[in-house]
Amino acid sequence: MMPVPNAMPTSALDEETARSELYGLLALLYYAPPATELIANLRVAATDAPAAGAFLEEPWRALVGVAREMTDAAIQSEYNTLFGGMSKPEVYLYGSHFLSGFLNEKPLARLRTELANLGLARDDSMSETEDHVAYLCEVMRYLIAGDDVTVANLTRQSEFFANHLQPWVLLMCDDLQQHPKARFYAALAELTRAFMGVEAQGFDMLD
Repeated sequence: MMPVPNAMPTSALDEETARSELYGLLALLYYAPPATELIANLRVAATDAPAAGAFLEEPWRALVGVAREMTDAAIQSEYNTLFGGMSKPEVYLYGSHFLSGFLNEKPLARLRTELANLGLARDDSMSETEDHVAYLCEVMRYLIAGDDVTVANLTRQSEFFANHLQPWVLLMCDDLQQHPKARFYAALAELTRAFMGVEAQGFDMLD
């Protein structure tokens, strides 16, 4: 089980660990209805020391607070309501939708080319395409925490973020926060928005 981030980074190494863990948490929460164990861990997470610094404190506290107020079944049902439509979901989680208006379009092809260049490929057991936000967050986690420094480095992180997350992820957050049936996932969207802002600012400082 991915640990729920709950500690303020005290060094550059801690900050990188916190970043990778938060990407991992986002991947889990967006990929499928969250497991009972994950929700339980979220409910007991510290709210005065968010994973990536003070800027995330309020959205992190809000997400934990909503998790404490809602039942497991309500959170899991909200996921299915928002993202599990038989024909089309209430809210899309795919980059291609936001970048081109359609699924499985050129943005996905470009992403697959870049993943191949990174030596990455979708696991056959994964039901979603690679432009799903959960998959992209998992790639970012790998680029932060991976052992191969030729791939897992700040330059690769910055390029992947700028090409495949930054252009559309806030549009997804808008859709979630505006949806009348979103409560837990509206709070998650606000945390996502804040975290992506921190990431964008950090990568801008590299230029």
